[in-house]
Amino acid sequence: MSEPKTLFITGATGLVGSHAVEEALKRGFRVKALVRSSSDTRWLDSMGVEKVAGDLEDAAALRSGVEGADWVFNCAAKVGDWGTLEEFRRLNVAALKLLLDAASDAKVEKFVHVSSLGVYEGRDHFGTDETTPPAAEALDGYTRSKVEAEALALSYVKDRGLPLTVVRPGFIYGERDRTVLPKLVNSLTTGRFAYFGSGEQALNCIYVKNLVHAIFLAAETPAAVGEVFNVTDGPRVSKKQFIGKVAELAGLKPPRRRIPLWLAWTLAVLLERRAKRKGLTTPPLVNKARYKFLGLNLDYSIAKARKVLGYEPPYTTEQGLEAAMAEFLKSRTESTAIAVPA
Repeated sequence: MSEPKTLFITGATGLVGSHAVEEALKRGFRVKALVRSSSDTRWLDSMGVEKVAGDLEDAAALRSGVEGADWVFNCAAKVGDWGTLEEFRRLNVAALKLLLDAASDAKVEKFVHVSSLGVYEGRDHFGTDETTPPAAEALDGYTRSKVEAEALALSYVKDRGLPLTVVRPGFIYGERDRTVLPKLVNSLTTGRFAYFGSGEQALNCIYVKNLVHAIFLAAETPAAVGEVFNVTDGPRVSKKQFIGKVAELAGLKPPRRRIPLWLAWTLAVLLERRAKRKGLTTPPLVNKARYKFLGLNLDYSIAKARKVLGYEPPYTTEQGLEAAMAEFLKSRTESTAIAVPA
């Protein structure tokens, strides 16, 4: 019987990384996780994961992490719809180079880099596939840094012989999401949510467990080396369908407010300009990244992932949302019970 593989995961306390840890342990892998000193590691401790103390900019910690690892999953990134390009570059590009150097020197069997469908041009997409090149100019610092990170990662396949694959997920949701779904539910609860346009535009969503399924397929498939794969939940899901389902599961009325697309874009441009002029550290209510999320038709082909990886999403969007919202509502109820003593 062969020895179990060792997997080193960055971003293991985050949404994608934690689910990758969970799946790896189910498969009998030995798991090593990069963790910052400020991270809550109780969940990882309960799972018996080996922790490597450090962050993405700690070259020594990264080398310790890849030592003895068969596979590396890079699930960590600085994300967000606000911030300078330099901030995003520091963690998403410069720090990635440290990890790529460490993995190349350690001669790992497979490296999977989690990128984003945001690397494509900020326009309407109708079945866009991987033959379309990433955008040279992006709407925001995050997506620009992800374009540069992809180019850097793929250069290591050619220049260093690193067996690397890039997976491009769309909007990720699922259990242990502590950012997007909570903010969306809060916006729906307070009545502040408004669609940009009709709401019938496609949303490029992917349930986190579908994404992790694709990541493992990328690691297992020899033909995936040096390739890039779009991954989503598969069938077309409109923003109205997704957000309406979230509202339904939260026991709320579906939102009806709409902002015309031309007005949403004008507000995004003007409010961003004002916020940057004032040096604000929090994003304006309407910005270009949010316009992209809510206003554009984001439909991408996953035919290549199906053909090369054999990727078929194990869960539907409805199943993913039901699981994610059940966990979110349960955790919210528990936190409220703790905050309000009897």
